[in-house]
Amino acid sequence: MGTHTAKGTLLSEEKQVKQNWKERRTFFLIAVSSGTLLNPLNSSMISMALHSIQHAFALSFTTASWVISAFYLASAIGQPLMGKLGDEFGRKTIFLSGLIIAAIAAVSAPFSATFAVLVTVRILQAIGTSAIYPSGMGLVREHIQKRQASALAVISIFSSVTVALGPSIGGFLIVWGGWPAIFLINLPFIIISFLLAWLIFPKDKKRVSRKLSETIRYLDIPGILLFGLAMMLLLWFLLSFKTKIHYVSGIFGIVCATAFIRRELRVEEPFINVRMFRDHMSLTWVNVLFIVLNVYNYALLFALPTYFQDELKLSIEITGMLMLFISGFGIIVSPLTGKWVDRSGIMPPLLLGSCCMLAGALLLTFFFHHVTVYTIIPALSVMGMGYGFNNVSLQSAMLRAAPPDEVGVASGLFQTSRYMGSIFSSVLLGLVFGKDVNPSNLQLLGAILIAVALFSIWMSFRFSKL
Repeated sequence: MGTHTAKGTLLSEEKQVKQNWKERRTFFLIAVSSGTLLNPLNSSMISMALHSIQHAFALSFTTASWVISAFYLASAIGQPLMGKLGDEFGRKTIFLSGLIIAAIAAVSAPFSATFAVLVTVRILQAIGTSAIYPSGMGLVREHIQKRQASALAVISIFSSVTVALGPSIGGFLIVWGGWPAIFLINLPFIIISFLLAWLIFPKDKKRVSRKLSETIRYLDIPGILLFGLAMMLLLWFLLSFKTKIHYVSGIFGIVCATAFIRRELRVEEPFINVRMFRDHMSLTWVNVLFIVLNVYNYALLFALPTYFQDELKLSIEITGMLMLFISGFGIIVSPLTGKWVDRSGIMPPLLLGSCCMLAGALLLTFFFHHVTVYTIIPALSVMGMGYGFNNVSLQSAMLRAAPPDEVGVASGLFQTSRYMGSIFSSVLLGLVFGKDVNPSNLQLLGAILIAVALFSIWMSFRFSKL
Protein backbone atom coordinates (compact mmCIF):
# COMPACT_ATOMS: atom_id res chain seq x y z
CA MET A 1 0.00 0.00 0.00
CA GLY A 2 2.80 2.37 1.00
CA THR A 3 4.71 1.57 -2.20
CA HIS A 4 1.71 2.40 -4.39
CA THR A 5 1.20 5.65 -2.49
CA ALA A 6 4.85 6.63 -2.94
CA LYS A 7 4.71 5.87 -6.68
CA GLY A 8 1.52 7.87 -6.96
CA THR A 9 3.16 10.81 -5.20
CA LEU A 10 6.20 10.66 -7.48
CA LEU A 11 4.04 10.54 -10.61
CA SER A 12 2.00 13.47 -9.30
CA GLU A 13 5.16 15.49 -8.61
CA GLU A 14 6.57 14.64 -12.05
CA LYS A 15 3.32 15.72 -13.67
CA GLN A 16 3.41 18.98 -11.71
CA VAL A 17 7.03 19.63 -12.78
CA LYS A 18 6.10 19.09 -16.43
CA GLN A 19 3.11 21.40 -16.08
CA ASN A 20 5.23 24.09 -14.42
CA TRP A 21 7.83 23.87 -17.20
CA LYS A 22 5.11 24.05 -19.86
CA GLU A 23 3.79 27.26 -18.30
CA ARG A 24 7.30 28.62 -17.82
CA ARG A 25 8.18 27.79 -21.45
CA THR A 26 5.05 29.63 -22.65
CA PHE A 27 5.87 32.79 -20.69
CA PHE A 28 9.55 32.47 -21.70
CA LEU A 29 8.55 32.50 -25.38
CA ILE A 30 6.09 35.38 -24.88
CA ALA A 31 8.89 37.41 -23.27
CA VAL A 32 11.29 36.76 -26.16
CA SER A 33 8.67 37.12 -28.90
CA SER A 34 7.09 40.37 -27.67
CA GLY A 35 10.58 41.89 -27.62
CA THR A 36 11.90 40.52 -30.90
CA LEU A 37 8.92 41.81 -32.91
CA LEU A 38 9.95 45.43 -32.20
CA ASN A 39 12.80 45.68 -34.70
CA PRO A 40 11.10 44.15 -37.78
CA LEU A 41 7.76 45.80 -37.03
CA ASN A 42 9.33 49.25 -36.76
CA SER A 43 11.33 48.62 -39.94
CA SER A 44 8.13 48.40 -42.04
CA MET A 45 5.54 50.33 -39.99
CA ILE A 46 7.39 53.62 -40.54
CA SER A 47 6.75 53.48 -44.30
CA MET A 48 3.15 54.60 -43.76
CA ALA A 49 4.34 57.63 -41.76
CA LEU A 50 6.71 59.05 -44.37
CA HIS A 51 4.08 61.32 -45.90
CA SER A 52 3.11 62.77 -42.51
CA ILE A 53 6.72 63.21 -41.37
CA GLN A 54 7.62 64.86 -44.67
CA HIS A 55 4.92 67.52 -44.20
CA ALA A 56 5.43 67.90 -40.45
CA PHE A 57 9.09 68.91 -40.95
CA ALA A 58 8.72 70.47 -44.45
CA LEU A 59 11.09 68.00 -46.15
CA SER A 60 11.54 66.46 -49.56
CA PHE A 61 10.62 62.78 -49.89
CA THR A 62 14.29 61.83 -50.34
CA THR A 63 15.29 63.58 -47.12
CA ALA A 64 12.33 62.14 -45.19
CA SER A 65 13.28 58.60 -46.32
CA TRP A 66 16.42 58.82 -44.17
CA VAL A 67 14.18 57.98 -41.22
CA ILE A 68 13.99 54.51 -42.82
CA SER A 69 17.55 54.26 -44.15
CA ALA A 70 19.10 55.30 -40.81
CA PHE A 71 17.15 52.53 -39.06
CA TYR A 72 18.34 49.96 -41.61
CA LEU A 73 21.97 51.05 -41.30
CA ALA A 74 21.94 51.07 -37.49
CA SER A 75 20.18 47.69 -37.36
CA ALA A 76 22.52 46.05 -39.85
CA ILE A 77 25.53 47.13 -37.76
CA GLY A 78 23.88 46.83 -34.34
CA GLN A 79 22.57 43.25 -34.54
CA PRO A 80 25.95 41.42 -34.52
CA LEU A 81 27.45 44.01 -32.15
CA MET A 82 24.69 43.50 -29.60
CA GLY A 83 25.00 39.75 -30.07
CA LYS A 84 28.68 40.00 -29.16
CA LEU A 85 27.87 42.10 -26.08
CA GLY A 86 25.28 39.52 -25.03
CA ASP A 87 27.81 36.71 -25.35
CA GLU A 88 30.24 38.69 -23.18
CA PHE A 89 28.12 40.44 -20.53
CA GLY A 90 25.10 38.13 -20.31
CA ARG A 91 22.11 37.74 -22.62
CA LYS A 92 19.46 38.61 -20.04
CA THR A 93 21.33 41.81 -19.18
CA ILE A 94 21.60 42.92 -22.81
CA PHE A 95 18.00 41.88 -23.56
CA LEU A 96 16.65 44.05 -20.72
CA SER A 97 19.02 46.91 -21.59
CA GLY A 98 17.78 46.86 -25.20
CA LEU A 99 14.18 47.13 -24.02
CA ILE A 100 15.04 50.13 -21.83
CA ILE A 101 16.75 51.90 -24.76
CA ALA A 102 13.76 51.10 -27.00
CA ALA A 103 11.39 52.55 -24.37
CA ILE A 104 13.42 55.78 -24.19
CA ALA A 105 13.23 56.08 -27.99
CA ALA A 106 9.47 55.40 -28.04
CA VAL A 107 8.76 58.10 -25.46
CA SER A 108 11.21 60.64 -26.96
CA ALA A 109 10.19 60.44 -30.63
CA PRO A 110 6.88 62.39 -30.39
CA PHE A 111 8.75 65.31 -28.80
CA SER A 112 11.38 65.59 -31.56
CA ALA A 113 11.75 69.29 -32.31
CA THR A 114 13.68 68.78 -35.56
CA PHE A 115 14.05 66.06 -38.15
CA ALA A 116 17.68 65.52 -37.13
CA VAL A 117 16.50 64.71 -33.61
CA LEU A 118 13.91 62.28 -34.98
CA VAL A 119 16.56 60.47 -37.06
CA THR A 120 18.77 60.28 -33.96
CA VAL A 121 15.87 58.76 -32.01
CA ARG A 122 15.33 56.24 -34.82
CA ILE A 123 18.99 55.23 -34.60
CA LEU A 124 18.58 54.84 -30.83
CA GLN A 125 15.47 52.75 -31.46
CA ALA A 126 17.40 50.55 -33.90
CA ILE A 127 20.23 50.01 -31.40
CA GLY A 128 17.83 49.11 -28.58
CA THR A 129 15.69 46.74 -30.62
CA SER A 130 18.79 45.20 -32.20
CA ALA A 131 19.89 43.98 -28.76
CA ILE A 132 16.76 41.89 -28.31
CA TYR A 133 16.78 39.33 -31.14
CA PRO A 134 20.35 37.96 -30.80
CA SER A 135 20.08 37.85 -27.01
CA GLY A 136 16.68 36.18 -27.23
CA MET A 137 17.92 33.56 -29.69
CA GLY A 138 20.90 32.84 -27.45
CA LEU A 139 18.55 32.36 -24.48
CA VAL A 140 16.37 29.96 -26.49
CA ARG A 141 19.44 27.99 -27.60
CA GLU A 142 20.64 27.78 -24.00
CA HIS A 143 17.41 27.06 -22.12
CA ILE A 144 14.99 25.38 -24.57
CA GLN A 145 16.40 22.10 -25.85
CA LYS A 146 13.25 20.06 -26.53
CA ARG A 147 11.11 20.98 -29.54
CA GLN A 148 13.43 23.91 -30.21
CA ALA A 149 12.21 24.44 -33.80
CA SER A 150 8.62 24.71 -32.53
CA ALA A 151 9.77 27.42 -30.12
CA LEU A 152 11.53 29.21 -32.96
CA ALA A 153 8.35 29.06 -35.01
CA VAL A 154 6.57 31.09 -32.35
CA ILE A 155 9.38 33.65 -32.33
CA SER A 156 9.37 33.66 -36.13
CA ILE A 157 5.73 34.75 -36.23
CA PHE A 158 6.61 37.79 -34.12
CA SER A 159 10.10 38.57 -35.43
CA SER A 160 9.71 38.14 -39.18
CA VAL A 161 6.19 37.52 -40.43
CA THR A 162 5.00 40.67 -38.59
CA VAL A 163 7.06 42.71 -41.07
CA ALA A 164 4.20 42.28 -43.52
CA LEU A 165 1.72 43.52 -40.92
CA GLY A 166 3.68 46.73 -40.38
CA PRO A 167 2.13 48.85 -43.17
CA SER A 168 -1.43 47.85 -42.19
CA ILE A 169 -0.80 48.55 -38.50
CA GLY A 170 1.02 51.79 -39.30
CA GLY A 171 -1.83 53.04 -41.49
CA PHE A 172 -4.40 52.44 -38.75
CA LEU A 173 -2.26 54.12 -36.09
CA ILE A 174 -1.60 57.22 -38.19
CA VAL A 175 -5.34 57.69 -38.79
CA TRP A 176 -5.86 57.32 -35.05
CA GLY A 177 -3.02 59.41 -33.60
CA GLY A 178 -0.71 60.77 -36.32
CA TRP A 179 2.89 59.69 -36.89
CA PRO A 180 3.82 59.79 -33.13
CA ALA A 181 1.44 56.87 -32.58
CA ILE A 182 3.74 54.44 -34.41
CA PHE A 183 6.37 55.08 -31.72
CA LEU A 184 4.05 54.98 -28.72
CA ILE A 185 2.55 51.64 -29.80
CA ASN A 186 5.89 50.05 -28.86
CA LEU A 187 5.37 50.70 -25.14
CA PRO A 188 2.86 47.90 -24.35
CA PHE A 189 5.11 45.30 -26.02
CA ILE A 190 8.17 46.66 -24.22
CA ILE A 191 6.45 46.54 -20.82
CA ILE A 192 5.17 42.98 -21.32
CA SER A 193 8.54 41.74 -22.56
CA PHE A 194 10.49 43.48 -19.80
CA LEU A 195 8.35 42.25 -16.92
CA LEU A 196 8.26 38.65 -18.14
CA ALA A 197 11.98 38.61 -18.96
CA TRP A 198 12.83 40.04 -15.54
CA LEU A 199 10.78 37.35 -13.80
CA ILE A 200 11.22 34.30 -16.08
CA PHE A 201 14.70 34.43 -17.62
CA PRO A 202 17.36 32.67 -15.52
CA LYS A 203 20.11 34.87 -14.14
CA ASP A 204 23.14 35.30 -16.34
CA LYS A 205 26.04 33.06 -15.51
CA LYS A 206 28.88 34.86 -13.79
CA ARG A 207 31.46 35.86 -16.35
CA VAL A 208 35.17 35.77 -15.87
CA SER A 209 36.24 39.10 -14.39
CA ARG A 210 38.26 41.08 -16.93
CA LYS A 211 40.31 44.22 -16.74
CA LEU A 212 39.19 47.12 -18.93
CA SER A 213 42.07 46.52 -21.36
CA GLU A 214 41.14 42.83 -21.62
CA THR A 215 37.48 43.69 -22.22
CA ILE A 216 38.41 46.13 -25.00
CA ARG A 217 40.62 43.48 -26.57
CA TYR A 218 37.87 40.86 -26.31
CA LEU A 219 35.27 43.17 -27.84
CA ASP A 220 37.75 44.07 -30.63
CA ILE A 221 36.84 47.77 -30.82
CA PRO A 222 38.95 48.40 -33.98
CA GLY A 223 37.20 45.44 -35.64
CA ILE A 224 33.78 46.79 -34.65
CA LEU A 225 34.64 50.22 -36.07
CA LEU A 226 35.92 48.72 -39.34
CA PHE A 227 32.81 46.53 -39.63
CA GLY A 228 30.50 49.47 -38.93
CA LEU A 229 32.29 51.72 -41.42
CA ALA A 230 32.30 49.03 -44.11
CA MET A 231 28.59 48.32 -43.63
CA MET A 232 27.69 52.02 -43.64
CA LEU A 233 29.64 52.74 -46.82
CA LEU A 234 28.44 49.64 -48.68
CA LEU A 235 24.80 50.15 -47.72
CA TRP A 236 25.04 53.84 -48.65
CA PHE A 237 26.43 52.74 -52.02
CA LEU A 238 23.52 50.34 -52.54
CA LEU A 239 20.92 52.89 -51.48
CA SER A 240 22.42 55.43 -53.88
CA PHE A 241 21.25 53.34 -56.85
CA LYS A 242 17.81 54.92 -56.40
CA THR A 243 19.19 58.42 -57.08
CA LYS A 244 22.80 59.13 -58.09
CA ILE A 245 25.29 56.30 -57.63
CA HIS A 246 28.06 57.05 -55.09
CA TYR A 247 30.94 55.04 -56.50
CA VAL A 248 33.39 56.44 -53.93
CA SER A 249 31.40 55.01 -51.02
CA GLY A 250 31.35 51.63 -52.75
CA ILE A 251 35.11 51.63 -53.29
CA PHE A 252 35.92 52.69 -49.74
CA GLY A 253 33.36 50.22 -48.44
CA ILE A 254 35.18 47.36 -50.17
CA VAL A 255 38.51 48.65 -48.81
CA CYS A 256 37.14 48.74 -45.25
CA ALA A 257 35.55 45.30 -45.63
CA THR A 258 38.84 43.86 -46.85
CA ALA A 259 40.73 45.48 -43.97
CA PHE A 260 38.12 44.13 -41.54
CA ILE A 261 38.44 40.55 -42.81
CA ARG A 262 42.24 40.67 -42.73
CA ARG A 263 42.20 41.98 -39.18
CA GLU A 264 39.69 39.39 -37.95
CA LEU A 265 41.88 36.61 -39.35
CA ARG A 266 44.87 37.88 -37.36
CA VAL A 267 43.55 38.91 -33.94
CA GLU A 268 43.20 36.46 -31.08
CA GLU A 269 39.71 37.66 -30.02
CA PRO A 270 37.89 38.81 -33.21
CA PHE A 271 34.58 40.67 -33.17
CA ILE A 272 33.31 38.28 -35.83
CA ASN A 273 35.11 34.99 -36.24
CA VAL A 274 35.19 34.96 -40.03
CA ARG A 275 36.78 31.50 -39.92
CA MET A 276 33.44 30.36 -38.48
CA PHE A 277 31.89 30.80 -41.93
CA ARG A 278 34.65 28.76 -43.53
CA ASP A 279 34.58 26.01 -40.90
CA HIS A 280 30.78 25.94 -40.74
CA MET A 281 29.75 26.33 -44.38
CA SER A 282 26.13 25.55 -43.52
CA LEU A 283 26.04 28.82 -41.55
CA THR A 284 27.35 30.69 -44.59
CA TRP A 285 24.65 29.19 -46.82
CA VAL A 286 21.99 30.03 -44.22
CA ASN A 287 22.88 33.73 -44.43
CA VAL A 288 23.11 33.68 -48.23
CA LEU A 289 19.69 32.07 -48.53
CA PHE A 290 18.19 34.44 -45.93
CA ILE A 291 19.37 37.40 -48.01
CA VAL A 292 17.73 35.82 -51.07
CA LEU A 293 14.50 35.12 -49.16
CA ASN A 294 14.25 38.74 -48.04
CA VAL A 295 14.99 40.10 -51.51
CA TYR A 296 11.92 38.12 -52.62
CA ASN A 297 9.76 39.09 -49.63
CA TYR A 298 10.56 42.81 -49.46
CA ALA A 299 10.20 43.15 -53.24
CA LEU A 300 6.61 41.96 -52.84
CA LEU A 301 5.92 44.08 -49.75
CA PHE A 302 7.19 47.26 -51.42
CA ALA A 303 5.97 46.69 -55.02
CA LEU A 304 2.50 45.17 -54.67
CA PRO A 305 0.82 47.95 -52.61
CA THR A 306 1.92 50.55 -55.17
CA TYR A 307 0.73 48.34 -58.06
CA PHE A 308 -2.63 47.71 -56.42
CA GLN A 309 -3.25 51.42 -55.81
CA ASP A 310 -1.72 53.00 -58.93
CA GLU A 311 -2.52 50.39 -61.60
CA LEU A 312 -5.58 48.56 -60.23
CA LYS A 313 -6.96 51.72 -58.56
CA LEU A 314 -7.72 49.93 -55.31
CA SER A 315 -8.24 51.83 -52.08
CA ILE A 316 -5.74 51.80 -49.21
CA GLU A 317 -8.18 49.68 -47.18
CA ILE A 318 -8.53 47.00 -49.89
CA THR A 319 -4.78 47.05 -50.50
CA GLY A 320 -4.13 46.53 -46.80
CA MET A 321 -6.58 43.62 -46.71
CA LEU A 322 -4.93 41.97 -49.72
CA MET A 323 -1.45 42.30 -48.20
CA LEU A 324 -2.72 40.56 -45.07
CA PHE A 325 -2.97 37.32 -47.07
CA ILE A 326 0.84 37.27 -47.37
CA SER A 327 1.42 37.79 -43.67
CA GLY A 328 -1.61 35.73 -42.62
CA PHE A 329 -0.60 32.57 -44.44
CA GLY A 330 2.99 33.04 -43.27
CA ILE A 331 1.68 33.09 -39.70
CA ILE A 332 -0.49 29.99 -40.28
CA VAL A 333 2.31 27.78 -41.62
CA SER A 334 5.02 28.93 -39.16
CA PRO A 335 4.02 26.74 -36.17
CA LEU A 336 3.40 23.80 -38.52
CA THR A 337 6.89 24.29 -39.95
CA GLY A 338 8.45 24.24 -36.49
CA LYS A 339 6.91 20.85 -35.73
CA TRP A 340 7.94 19.59 -39.17
CA VAL A 341 11.57 20.67 -38.65
CA ASP A 342 11.66 18.99 -35.23
CA ARG A 343 10.45 15.76 -36.82
CA SER A 344 12.07 15.69 -40.28
CA GLY A 345 14.94 18.21 -40.35
CA ILE A 346 15.53 21.40 -42.29
CA MET A 347 15.45 20.41 -45.94
CA PRO A 348 11.83 19.19 -46.52
CA PRO A 349 10.03 22.38 -45.35
CA LEU A 350 12.75 24.56 -46.89
CA LEU A 351 12.28 22.85 -50.25
CA LEU A 352 8.50 23.18 -50.08
CA GLY A 353 8.81 26.84 -49.16
CA SER A 354 11.09 27.47 -52.13
CA CYS A 355 8.59 25.72 -54.41
CA CYS A 356 5.87 28.00 -53.04
CA MET A 357 8.11 30.97 -53.86
CA LEU A 358 8.44 29.67 -57.43
CA ALA A 359 4.68 29.16 -57.77
CA GLY A 360 4.03 32.69 -56.49
CA ALA A 361 6.58 34.21 -58.88
CA LEU A 362 5.07 32.31 -61.84
CA LEU A 363 1.59 33.57 -60.95
CA LEU A 364 2.95 37.11 -60.58
CA THR A 365 4.62 36.95 -63.99
CA PHE A 366 1.93 35.34 -66.12
CA PHE A 367 -1.44 35.89 -64.42
CA PHE A 368 -1.51 39.08 -62.30
CA HIS A 369 -2.41 41.42 -65.15
CA HIS A 370 -5.17 39.12 -66.46
CA VAL A 371 -7.11 38.33 -63.30
CA THR A 372 -9.60 40.01 -60.99
CA VAL A 373 -8.85 41.21 -57.49
CA TYR A 374 -10.31 38.09 -55.89
CA THR A 375 -8.26 35.68 -58.00
CA ILE A 376 -5.09 37.45 -56.83
CA ILE A 377 -5.72 36.12 -53.30
CA PRO A 378 -4.49 32.53 -53.98
CA ALA A 379 -1.22 33.88 -55.40
CA LEU A 380 -0.66 36.09 -52.35
CA SER A 381 -1.45 33.16 -50.06
CA VAL A 382 1.12 30.93 -51.78
CA MET A 383 3.73 33.69 -51.49
CA GLY A 384 3.01 34.02 -47.76
CA MET A 385 3.34 30.27 -47.23
CA GLY A 386 6.70 30.30 -49.00
CA TYR A 387 8.04 32.93 -46.62
CA GLY A 388 6.61 31.19 -43.55
CA PHE A 389 8.12 27.80 -44.43
CA ASN A 390 11.54 29.22 -45.30
CA ASN A 391 11.83 31.73 -42.48
CA VAL A 392 11.30 29.19 -39.69
CA SER A 393 13.49 26.61 -41.45
CA LEU A 394 16.39 29.05 -41.83
CA GLN A 395 16.17 30.27 -38.23
CA SER A 396 16.38 26.64 -37.09
CA ALA A 397 19.27 25.98 -39.49
CA MET A 398 21.15 29.02 -38.16
CA LEU A 399 20.90 27.83 -34.56
CA ARG A 400 21.96 24.30 -35.49
CA ALA A 401 24.92 25.46 -37.57
CA ALA A 402 26.25 28.19 -35.23
CA PRO A 403 28.92 27.31 -32.64
CA PRO A 404 27.29 27.38 -29.16
CA ASP A 405 29.60 30.10 -27.81
CA GLU A 406 28.95 32.40 -30.79
CA VAL A 407 25.17 32.15 -31.11
CA GLY A 408 24.73 35.85 -30.29
CA VAL A 409 26.97 37.09 -33.09
CA ALA A 410 25.60 34.50 -35.52
CA SER A 411 22.01 35.55 -34.70
CA GLY A 412 22.93 39.20 -35.16
CA LEU A 413 24.49 38.52 -38.56
CA PHE A 414 21.39 36.55 -39.48
CA GLN A 415 19.33 39.70 -38.93
CA THR A 416 21.91 41.78 -40.78
CA SER A 417 21.23 39.46 -43.73
CA ARG A 418 17.56 40.45 -43.50
CA TYR A 419 18.43 44.12 -43.94
CA MET A 420 20.87 43.34 -46.74
CA GLY A 421 18.01 41.56 -48.50
CA SER A 422 15.62 44.46 -47.93
CA ILE A 423 18.12 46.96 -49.31
CA PHE A 424 18.90 44.76 -52.32
CA SER A 425 15.15 44.55 -52.99
CA SER A 426 14.87 48.35 -52.78
CA VAL A 427 17.67 48.70 -55.34
CA LEU A 428 16.03 46.05 -57.54
CA LEU A 429 12.68 47.83 -57.51
CA GLY A 430 14.32 51.15 -58.35
CA LEU A 431 16.01 49.59 -61.38
CA VAL A 432 12.93 47.67 -62.54
CA PHE A 433 10.20 50.24 -62.05
CA GLY A 434 11.98 53.58 -62.36
CA LYS A 435 9.17 56.12 -62.06
CA ASP A 436 6.33 53.91 -63.27
CA VAL A 437 4.77 50.76 -61.78
CA ASN A 438 2.97 49.10 -64.70
CA PRO A 439 2.05 45.52 -65.75
CA SER A 440 5.07 45.05 -68.04
CA ASN A 441 7.47 46.12 -65.30
CA LEU A 442 5.65 43.84 -62.85
CA GLN A 443 6.19 40.96 -65.28
CA LEU A 444 9.91 41.77 -65.38
CA LEU A 445 10.01 41.73 -61.59
CA GLY A 446 8.18 38.39 -61.63
CA ALA A 447 10.76 36.93 -64.03
CA ILE A 448 13.57 38.03 -61.70
CA LEU A 449 11.77 36.48 -58.73
CA ILE A 450 11.41 33.22 -60.67
CA ALA A 451 15.21 33.13 -60.93
CA VAL A 452 15.46 33.94 -57.19
CA ALA A 453 13.06 31.07 -56.36
CA LEU A 454 14.96 28.60 -58.57
CA PHE A 455 18.18 29.56 -56.78
CA SER A 456 16.42 28.97 -53.44
CA ILE A 457 15.28 25.50 -54.57
CA TRP A 458 18.84 24.61 -55.60
CA MET A 459 20.23 25.91 -52.31
CA SER A 460 17.68 23.90 -50.28
CA PHE A 461 19.50 20.64 -51.04
CA ARG A 462 22.57 21.91 -49.17
CA PHE A 463 20.68 21.50 -45.88
CA SER A 464 20.02 17.75 -46.08
CA LYS A 465 22.30 17.06 -43.09
CA LEU A 466 20.81 19.63 -40.68
